Amino acid sequence: MKNFALVIIKPEGLYRSIVGDVLNKFSETGLEIVAMRLIEASRPQVTEHYKQLQHQPFFEGVINHLMGKYHEGARAVVIVYYGNDAIRKCRKMAGATNPEEADPTSIRGSLGRVTTNGVFENVVHVSSDSEEAKRELRLWLSPDDVYVTLMPTKRVKMNGIVKRVWK
Repeated sequence: MKNFALVIIKPEGLYRSIVGDVLNKFSETGLEIVAMRLIEASRPQVTEHYKQLQHQPFFEGVINHLMGKYHEGARAVVIVYYGNDAIRKCRKMAGATNPEEADPTSIRGSLGRVTTNGVFENVVHVSSDSEEAKRELRLWLSPDDVYVTLMPTKRVKMNGIVKRVWK
């Protein structure tokens, strides 16, 4: 079944100049890239993105991490992969959250690391299921950023300009 996965190459990927390595690994899935955008993550976006972790003691660190505060303000790359079993394929290629427990051929296993102060630099985020992918797509991208129609849109007039937005 065709679906889509939202992938974020986290700031350490840009800081360490390994974006190409990550893209090469994901290319092994045979999925199509239908959107890609360099972002500077704002605190409200990141807080919403990780809202399920808000009561965890490491929440503030996760927020600061995706905002690039540990990597000289590095940005992140948001990518949407589309095709048969996109979420399953992307999550398998990403590997386990903890780089030390991830398959060594996965992105996190081969490119991730745990810092001396215990921070998981696991390089990528991948949507966990289709509902999360939809929520994250609405958060990070507009319909005009995406090459194919993944979800319903509507046209609205804002400041005299007609734009497409997510329904």
